[in-house]
Amino acid sequence: MPSLREEESSAKYSYTEVSTFQISERSTRNMAPEPVKSGRIFLAAVAANLAAFVVGTTLGWTSPIGPKLKSEDTSDSPLSRPITADEDAWISSLIAIGALVAPFAAGPLADRIGRKWVLLSSSLFFVLAFGLNMVASEVWILYLSRLVQGFGVGFVMTVQPMYVGEISTDNVRGATGSLMQLFIVAGILYVYAIGPYVSYQALQWCCIVVPVVFDAVFYMMPESPYFFAGKGRKSEALRSLQFLRGQSAEGVHDEMAEIQASVEEAMASKGTIMDLFKNAGNRRALFICSGLICFQQLSGINVVLFNSQSIFESANTGLDPAVATIIIGCVQVASSGLTPLVADRLGRKVMLLTSSSVMSLGLAALGYFFYMQLVKNDISSVSWMPVPALIVYNIVYCTGFGPLPWAVLGEMFPANIKSAASSLVASTCWTLGFLVTYLYPSLDALGSYYAFWLFAGCMVVAFFFVLFIVMETKGLSLQEIQDRLNGKRN
Repeated sequence: MPSLREEESSAKYSYTEVSTFQISERSTRNMAPEPVKSGRIFLAAVAANLAAFVVGTTLGWTSPIGPKLKSEDTSDSPLSRPITADEDAWISSLIAIGALVAPFAAGPLADRIGRKWVLLSSSLFFVLAFGLNMVASEVWILYLSRLVQGFGVGFVMTVQPMYVGEISTDNVRGATGSLMQLFIVAGILYVYAIGPYVSYQALQWCCIVVPVVFDAVFYMMPESPYFFAGKGRKSEALRSLQFLRGQSAEGVHDEMAEIQASVEEAMASKGTIMDLFKNAGNRRALFICSGLICFQQLSGINVVLFNSQSIFESANTGLDPAVATIIIGCVQVASSGLTPLVADRLGRKVMLLTSSSVMSLGLAALGYFFYMQLVKNDISSVSWMPVPALIVYNIVYCTGFGPLPWAVLGEMFPANIKSAASSLVASTCWTLGFLVTYLYPSLDALGSYYAFWLFAGCMVVAFFFVLFIVMETKGLSLQEIQDRLNGKRN
C-alpha cells in the first residue's frame, strides 16, 4: 500500500507531459470512477459569491439613501443641506468610475497572488467606503466613498467569474456561474428591506458587517487549482482539486492531468492584452463577451437599481414606494434562484434570447406609462402598469442578461489571457454603466419615456446579437469551447 507522499509524488510526475494526457491506471481497469461531490463545488462557489452579496449592497445603497439625502428635512442625513440633482447623479454614477479602473489592477493581481486573495482583499475597499459614509459631512466625502466602493466592485466582478469558472466541472459551470446574480440581488434586497426603516447611520453598520462575514467564510475555501498549476505548485493544485471534487488523489488524477496540460499549453506563451486581438478565437470571444456586457448595461438595469424608490415615487401608483421597491427586490432574488437550476438544462442562448425579448416589452410598457403620465396627463387606464412591468423586467433580467454574461466570461478565454480579458470586459461594463447612470437624469428631465424606450430598443438589438453571434457553451469543456471559437470541431 503506497504512502500518501508516494501517491502525490507519482501524481506529480505523471501529469507533467503536455503533448498527451496521462490516463490513470483506474481508467484502464473496469472500475467505476469515484463520484464527484458537487456539493463541495457549490460550497466554494457560494462562499466566493458572498463577495457578490457585498456588491449588491453597494448597488442598492442609493435607492433608500437617495430620498434621505434629497429631503429638505436633514435630520436623517449626514449633510446639512439637500443634495442637488447633479450631485445625485454623481453619487449614483461614481461607483462605475472606480469599477472600470479597478479591473486593470485586479486582473494582474489575480495572476500574481491568486484569485482567492484578490477576492479577500476587495473587502478592504468596502469597509473603508462604508466607514467614510459614517463620517461624511460634505458631499465630496460621499463621492470618495462611492469611488472606493467602485474599486471593490471592480475587484469582485473581474476575479469572481474567473475563480468560479475554474473550480467548477463542465456539467455545473452554468449553475455556479449564475450564482453571482442571485447574490447581487440578495444584497440589493438586503438594503432595500432595511434602508427605509432604519437611520442613515444604522444602515452603514448593517452594510459594513457583510464584507467581514465574507472574509471569515471565504478564507477557509481553496485557491483555484488552475492558479496553482500555472505557478508550478502541483501538489497544492492536487490538494485543491481533491477538496473541490471530494475525491482521492487517484480519483482526480485524470482531471489534474488535463488541467496541467491545458495550463502549460496556454502559459507557454504568456498572453498580453494584444493577444486578445491577434488570435481569431480570442477576438470572437472578446466580441461575444463585450457585446453581452454592453447590452446588459444598455438594458438600463443600473437606472432601475439605483433609482427604484424614486421611480415609484414619480409614477405615483398609490403603492408605498419603499414597499414596491422591496417587492421588486424579492422578485429579483426569487427569479435569480431559478437560473442555477435551469442554466445547464436550457442553455445560455435560449435564456438570453428570452431575456432580451421580454425585457424589451417590459421597458416599452414602462415608457408608455410615463408617456401617458407626462404627455397625455392621463394614467387612469394604465395606473396598474409600472409594478408588473418592472416585475416582469426584473424576472427575465435576473434569469438571463444579469447572470449569464458573467458566466460566459468565465468560460470563453484560455488561461494565459483570462485575466487581461476579464479586466477589459469588466471595464467596458462599468464605462457604459457610468454613462447610462450619469446621463439618465438628463433624459429623465426631457421625459422618462425617452430613456425607457431607448433601453427597449437596445434590447431588441440584443436579441439579434444573441441569435446570430453568441455561441452556445452548454455542456462543453473549457478546451472544447476554445476549439469551437477557433473553428475546430470534433
